Amino acid sequence: MADLRESRILEPALEQESAEARHARLSARLREIVALAYERAPRAREQMRAAGVGPADIRGLDDLHRLPVTRKDDLSALQQADLPFASLLAVPVGQVQRVLMSPGPIYDPQGPVEDFWRFRMAFAAAGLRAGDLVQNTLSYHLSPGGFMLDAGLRALGCVVIPAGTGQTELQVRIAHDLGVTGYAGTPSFLHTLLTKAREAKTPLRIAAAFATAEMLPESLRAELETEHRVRVLQGYATADVGCLAYECPEKGGMHLQPEAIVEVLDLETQAPAQPGQPGEVVATVFDTAYPLLRFATGDVSSFAADERCACGRTAPKITGLLGRVGDAVKVKGMFIRGAQLDAVFKSRLEVARWQAVVTRDGHHDQLAYLVELAAPVPDPVAFAGQLAEALRETAKVRGEVRIVPAGTIPQQAKRIDDRRVWK
Repeated sequence: MADLRESRILEPALEQESAEARHARLSARLREIVALAYERAPRAREQMRAAGVGPADIRGLDDLHRLPVTRKDDLSALQQADLPFASLLAVPVGQVQRVLMSPGPIYDPQGPVEDFWRFRMAFAAAGLRAGDLVQNTLSYHLSPGGFMLDAGLRALGCVVIPAGTGQTELQVRIAHDLGVTGYAGTPSFLHTLLTKAREAKTPLRIAAAFATAEMLPESLRAELETEHRVRVLQGYATADVGCLAYECPEKGGMHLQPEAIVEVLDLETQAPAQPGQPGEVVATVFDTAYPLLRFATGDVSSFAADERCACGRTAPKITGLLGRVGDAVKVKGMFIRGAQLDAVFKSRLEVARWQAVVTRDGHHDQLAYLVELAAPVPDPVAFAGQLAEALRETAKVRGEVRIVPAGTIPQQAKRIDDRRVWK
């Protein structure tokens, strides 16, 4: 039976620094990255000039609000108008490690530093250790997820099994044969993996798991920890700005990653939100290759009350994700966007109206597309299958197309109706 591992403070100078030291350090780094972005990233320079601000005006965190905001929901269009990175890249393309793609489509560069997306502290907090064999189950195919976790795990000193998605029986065999001790990926696939192993009477040694890319309901965490004896902690990241927050064993929210600036802005006024008040997560990162300044993620969260955490980490906490700004919704670890789906449906003249419906079956996301037809089609089953495949190619998530009678979809209905209930 696997033991529940204790986490450790990986970098005390950062994870246990005082609020004053953190403010001074982040202020200094902000001055540096603003100057670099202004000099080397043409769009960042144009945005600052349009806002009437320059590097000399940004002396620290207290001036952060003067910088313009770049929104994730605008990034795909900005890139298409100025390929490939909307002039936000600060180095020649030949100097990045990889170019990846997330739904949008959005092209994501991976800069040349070791832990580009800053996950190593999150993994240490989750109980992973140098020398652990960790099965990484996020996709390595074009999308950044697999590489994001891979880089952080290797920076921590873990041995990575690049398992990717699916092939549950094969993944059980790999975990058993290699004596895998750690897991990284979505919590729902961890549940699938452990359940399949139990059914096959195949013992696994997984002791610690880092969950990301989808919600972690407490009911699922309790089942994983109680029935399977795997300690599960989670982190929050986006493909654009990397890891922004992660849980410690005390839970009760996620500590901010010390190497980034995270704001939560009021949804109406864009002023800093008070603790407990929902707002949009806005991040500034110090990547010299891709220096995103005040990047609005579209995710909604809130700051927890400013209380000292028993784990010893001093960074503030966010309370978790409360939803999204706009109509993008994460399903099975991938974002689906209304505009993307609409482009597919508009290409089929047979479609009159559509709606994507997201539900939860046990611990797994379910995606269905309700489709009202403008006119009958000769073979509804074949048409639904073709449409489902086109949507899967675009959204990178498999969903079922259901042909429904005219009038089924309510007037003014959301394009993506998220009906999941998290417990």
